Amino acid sequence: MDSVESIRPRLPPTRSSERAVPVTQQPTLSTERLLAARNAVFIIFAMNGMAFATWASRIPDVKQTLGLSAGQLGTTLLALSAGSIVGLPASGWISHRIGAAGSVALGLGSTAVGATVIGVGVDVVGERWLVALGLFLLGLGVGVWDVGMNLEGASVERLLGRNIMPRFHAAFSGGTVVSALIGALMAWQQVPLTVHLLAAVVVIVAVCLWAARSFLPRALESGGDADAASGAEDPAVSGGRARLGVLSAWTERRTLMIGVLTLVAAFTEGTANDWVSVAFVEGYGLPTWAGVLAFATFLSFMTLGRVAGTGLLDRFGRVAVLRVMLVVAGIGSLLVVFGTVPLAYLGAAIWGVGVSLGFPVGMSAAADEPERAAARISVVATIGYTAFIAGPPLLGLLGDHFGILRALLAVGALLVVALLVLPAVREPEHVRAQDEAAVAAAE
Repeated sequence: MDSVESIRPRLPPTRSSERAVPVTQQPTLSTERLLAARNAVFIIFAMNGMAFATWASRIPDVKQTLGLSAGQLGTTLLALSAGSIVGLPASGWISHRIGAAGSVALGLGSTAVGATVIGVGVDVVGERWLVALGLFLLGLGVGVWDVGMNLEGASVERLLGRNIMPRFHAAFSGGTVVSALIGALMAWQQVPLTVHLLAAVVVIVAVCLWAARSFLPRALESGGDADAASGAEDPAVSGGRARLGVLSAWTERRTLMIGVLTLVAAFTEGTANDWVSVAFVEGYGLPTWAGVLAFATFLSFMTLGRVAGTGLLDRFGRVAVLRVMLVVAGIGSLLVVFGTVPLAYLGAAIWGVGVSLGFPVGMSAAADEPERAAARISVVATIGYTAFIAGPPLLGLLGDHFGILRALLAVGALLVVALLVLPAVREPEHVRAQDEAAVAAAE
């Protein structure tokens, strides 16, 4: 954590041509209040990661308990994706109506109910359709929660005047690591899924409701995004034109290309989340706890990549750093598929580092212009989470024919697509010009 003194808003250096955080006029806010909001965002991201990984860490047990094939598991996981896709497009409007804290609370409620239904569906009823219903509610909640916390994170990042979004996502990854390790312990001790999920829900709900009280005031959290989401007019916008609504962001070429990048990043990350533990168990003949350990390895190094990546982005820019990272992710996935057991664990670590920055950088790029941040974050997140619709059934079907381990080769093919659209994350020229003018005026 930074000291109180170090988080005061400041102008960035002029040498960076691809800064993630544009300079804007900073609203009046005490340092202590901004510090509290920043820490609250860290906590909410971490709890979101814990909520997801609590489920993901027990996927091998669910597969074995219900006697599912790889294809059946993939189809069941589709319900999680469907829930997210339903929640994400509406999340911009929801955040505008009830604020980021309200969005997090609403998503948290759906997540808690979904996790409970999953546990009952596996341990009590033993029916796949009930598990799918729980996954839908879980995905719906996580989708609304995700956009709410990313919008709050973008607002805090803007007020700080420096790049911090990857560290918020590192908190998410840190939450998944802790939760995955707990999940490995639960699987080793053969703790019933219902007990595990309910205990996690109680802790996560309590912590999130406490932390969300420190979110930014509604007047500051959007930075003008609420008006953009509702389509309100603002004569101060260049040319006196009206700010466009959420739907208009779907027609912006740059926004869509950033969405494609986040889709590939989400697919690459999500593939590991859903299938790495299963791939190690079935591909290498390891026990379930060893598969979960591989999942934890991936998550641990993804967290480290997000912590260290902030400095790399500040020094070398988004495009250069992501180009190297995507290639590294591809190498790691190949080691998982073709290596020995030790090399596969090394590959999981390299894969985690390589995929670490794609999604957070996509969110920062979508928020380059504060007045359009809410609409663009909603669009980019929706496109990115579409990977969770295509990913699980695709990998499941490929796994039925070639084995889950070989199915992971799909990751490398999509990384090529990400490299092609990578220039879209570069900061727009007119935003860069405004930033340079602000720095010149300050000097």
